[in-house]
Amino acid sequence: MPRLQALYPRWLIQPHSRTALEQHALIIRENRIHDILPAAAARVQYQDADAVSLPEHALLPGLINLHCHAAMTLLRGYADDLVLMDWLQQHIWPAEARHVSDEFVFDGTQLAITELIAGGVTCTNDMYFHHDAVARAAIDAHYRMVVGCSILEFPTPYASDADAYISKALTCRDQFAGEQLVSFTLAPHAPYTVSDATFRRVITLADELGMGIHCHIHETQDEIAGSLNEHGVRPLERLARLGLLGSQLVAAHMVHVTDAEMDLLARHGVSVAHNPASNLKLASGFAPVAALQRHGVNVGLGTDGAASNNKLDLFADLRLAALLAKATDHNPTALPAWDALQMATNNGAAALGLQDQIGSLLPGLQADVIAVSLAASGAQPCYDPVSQLVYATDRSQVSDVWIAGRRVFAEHQHTGPIATRALAAAQRWQARIIANRDAADRTIA
Repeated sequence: MPRLQALYPRWLIQPHSRTALEQHALIIRENRIHDILPAAAARVQYQDADAVSLPEHALLPGLINLHCHAAMTLLRGYADDLVLMDWLQQHIWPAEARHVSDEFVFDGTQLAITELIAGGVTCTNDMYFHHDAVARAAIDAHYRMVVGCSILEFPTPYASDADAYISKALTCRDQFAGEQLVSFTLAPHAPYTVSDATFRRVITLADELGMGIHCHIHETQDEIAGSLNEHGVRPLERLARLGLLGSQLVAAHMVHVTDAEMDLLARHGVSVAHNPASNLKLASGFAPVAALQRHGVNVGLGTDGAASNNKLDLFADLRLAALLAKATDHNPTALPAWDALQMATNNGAAALGLQDQIGSLLPGLQADVIAVSLAASGAQPCYDPVSQLVYATDRSQVSDVWIAGRRVFAEHQHTGPIATRALAAAQRWQARIIANRDAADRTIA
């Protein structure tokens, strides 16, 4: 990697300040953004830098996927058109019990990273098993990963009970201490799979170790009905009483939420990961994103896993989020383009406590940067590049990606061997999984 890189886009997009600069350059020194200045001045001041010309491109912060199960790419299309609990209990969990291993998670995570990078996503907040495999896959691909360590009460081939899940999480965190691109969160799966005692232990550990918490909350009406039946209160109230709510918490989904609950989320500084495509496909409902933001809740954007989306395409989810917010709020001014782009960049960084590292284009921050070509007919004429990015762009227009200053995607091609390896692994796993479908699975083949 050259010591200095000078990127010369047509537009430089800064979501944090809602600014689109024309004919400016961004200078990368090693892993950080070193300078932003007019292009003419940069050509004089940094004439020895490795120059990258992006004449019809928008340069913007790498997108941040706030909720994902990366390894589940290997179950993409495995079980579709089912309600959530049938999908989980009758198909996904049995398939995971048969196949999930260190090898499965490493291969599935690298397949996901291949797709994510090509779509302009430079950081993912994940949640799955075999945490060390997730971390190794990210490091091998030079990808920024927040590894969510799943915690459940019931046994899986990975762990026997909640204590075992937590022990593995802490061991893995210690194993990768000091890695620049990998960090860890505690990820109690959901209120319906985690006990009060385990939530209390998670809260204590998160406070002691400075770790984030990542949890599915209020994803379906059935979840809420089950909590009322078992605990006498809605899930969020139960979690509030336990002390889980705080700025360290990323609450995935939050589809079914009252005004009082939105106030509660805002008061405690909880961030919400909005997953519009997954919510639609599983018929979970419509998250009230515009209302959440009016109440002061920080909302980021997620894809969820490829088994329930079925693609890890944050540009598609970005457009979908903006359109759904207008429809559900009955207001065409709800979630305008700049707000939507902030969800996918600096809002996601703030949710992860990484706003001083990523999510914006500012000198001193990590150089997680993407270039998107707006030269195609579908993006012309371009009166407003941010409008085009949100409403007219698709991921195929991502041309270049830098993560921590390294160019991992150049002129629409991965710069390393990850794509070839990941595709070969996907074909091996497809053959293995098809050969081991059980009778129930064959009914949906």
